[in-house]
Amino acid sequence: QVQLVESGGGLVQAGDSLRLSCAASGRTLSNYDMGWFRQAPGNEREFVAVISRSGGTTYHADSVRGRFTISRDNAKNSVYLQMNSLKAEDTAVYYCAARSAPYSNTPREFAYWGQGTQVTVSS
Repeated sequence: QVQLVESGGGLVQAGDSLRLSCAASGRTLSNYDMGWFRQAPGNEREFVAVISRSGGTTYHADSVRGRFTISRDNAKNSVYLQMNSLKAEDTAVYYCAARSAPYSNTPREFAYWGQGTQVTVSS
């Protein structure tokens, strides 16, 4: 079992940057691929980015590629999402999640979830 806690969300203006953090406890994070998802009101939970256990492989959704970067520090048991050039359509609750095997990037493949952190981008 791993517990995840996100932080770093807030209210920013379009074009600004934010860095989200996800801290893990309970088990070492290096046992898991880690992902970031987001969910806006009335929408389904959407994949944002994923990073492999070692950090050597990453994949970002088309909607954020070139603006967002996922990274991890296994020594600190943490995962990050650097978000640059934010847009109003990035407004959502952002969740980090852990999966034990490299299956698809759909939410159901991730067994552990944080409580989410709100990101609001004003235009």
